[in-house]
Amino acid sequence: MTGGRKLMVWAGAIVAVGAIVASVLLIRPHTRPMVLSGAVMRQDADPKKELPLADVTVAAVSNGSVIGDGKSDASGFFSIALRTRLWIGRSVMLQFRHADYQPLDQKDFIGDKVYVAKMVPLPYEASASRRSDVVVSNIQVRYSIKTTTTANVGSAVQAFEVANVGNVACAKQLPCSPDGKWKAAIGSKMLDAGENNEFRNARTSCIAGPCPFTKIEDEDLLQNSRMLKVSARNWSDTATFLVEAEVVHPMVSDMIRTSYPVTFGQALNFTMPGAAEGITIQAEVNGEAIVYPLGPNLYLSWADCNARVNKDQTKVYRCELKPGYRFP
Repeated sequence: MTGGRKLMVWAGAIVAVGAIVASVLLIRPHTRPMVLSGAVMRQDADPKKELPLADVTVAAVSNGSVIGDGKSDASGFFSIALRTRLWIGRSVMLQFRHADYQPLDQKDFIGDKVYVAKMVPLPYEASASRRSDVVVSNIQVRYSIKTTTTANVGSAVQAFEVANVGNVACAKQLPCSPDGKWKAAIGSKMLDAGENNEFRNARTSCIAGPCPFTKIEDEDLLQNSRMLKVSARNWSDTATFLVEAEVVHPMVSDMIRTSYPVTFGQALNFTMPGAAEGITIQAEVNGEAIVYPLGPNLYLSWADCNARVNKDQTKVYRCELKPGYRFP
């Protein structure tokens, strides 16, 4: 075999090997760091009763080894960062555990998807009939919101002049008329509403002089504050302006409001504004009206509660009855 043929044979072999390697790399499943996320909820035939489950332990298992774990939050959301780089499409076992629900082992695969798990509650062991359960009824949620009311304590009226001589060319000596042609003057007036008072409905107008050749500079008047400053521009003869405003005294007070939660199955649900304070739950327990302060620990003797905060800062509460209690 001549040298030229040998070279062609070797070149062909190298190209073939390169093609094989490239095809293997393309066909082989991709691997990358993965985060598995999803939601876990109670299984129920009624969608309204498929409540999100908090504090569910979630583990991802592959080949008998735990490769990632985490817990669900108050909204049922969980996120697991896998500790091992795995192929997309590889099988994985998701294990869900909660003391009040049957263990759930869910076969799935690794991919860019949302994982949804539904857990079956443990059977309620009732040695007596439902008549022995404590009935919780007539539930109300009360809270306070800080509101501001105002008392009108008077009004402020002040006049001020802006002196100027008309028909004088500006000659680029500021201030000038809006078109830059005539020499102008700017005058201002500052008003003080007094300590703990504020101005409302401030307005300024020209009342004397060549008003068509004037302009209120501060059209967006500084309102709802103790100090009020107004300015006016005049590019003709002296003009007089009048500024007026109501003076109010703001007062902050607590307004008590009442909300009525919605019950689905064994859980009651309600939402609170982000600024709500002093949340209490009033309920009749075995016919006796009792008020339960809902502190930061969300403790109730007859229910387990959790809360989550939405993006708009409103809070979503869910309280699930403990064994031995029921709604009417």
